[in-house]
Amino acid sequence: MSTKKSHTSIQQFKEFVKRHPKLVQEVRKGQKEWQEVFEDWYLLGENDIIWNQYKEEKAEEAGNKEEDKVDFMSQMLTAVKKMDMNQVNHHISNMSNTITTIQQLFDQFGLTKGGNKPSSGGNQHPFSFRKD
Repeated sequence: MSTKKSHTSIQQFKEFVKRHPKLVQEVRKGQKEWQEVFEDWYLLGENDIIWNQYKEEKAEEAGNKEEDKVDFMSQMLTAVKKMDMNQVNHHISNMSNTITTIQQLFDQFGLTKGGNKPSSGGNQHPFSFRKD
């Protein structure tokens, strides 16, 4: 009977180690020995607070990342719903006019990549928007 009990405890210990991968790292670094870890596990149990530092953090981080994604998406949707499309159109139009003015200044002072080539488009806007 003792072999069956020890066998089940070894299986339980293996499952415990799988849930606490940092223990494996400690043993591989030589900071702990398997016998010491097993004895602590057997005497203290799985739920002792000393094991918290060895728990796998991936599941917690994945859960937090999913929550962050959901929060970000809900914030973005709320922001889009609150936008006034007339103001957005006005700001885009102003930005387009500003870019056109900067391009004209570059052309006037010869700061474009092509050198002193005159602009063939004249008064073209980089963004074509039309008012409804």
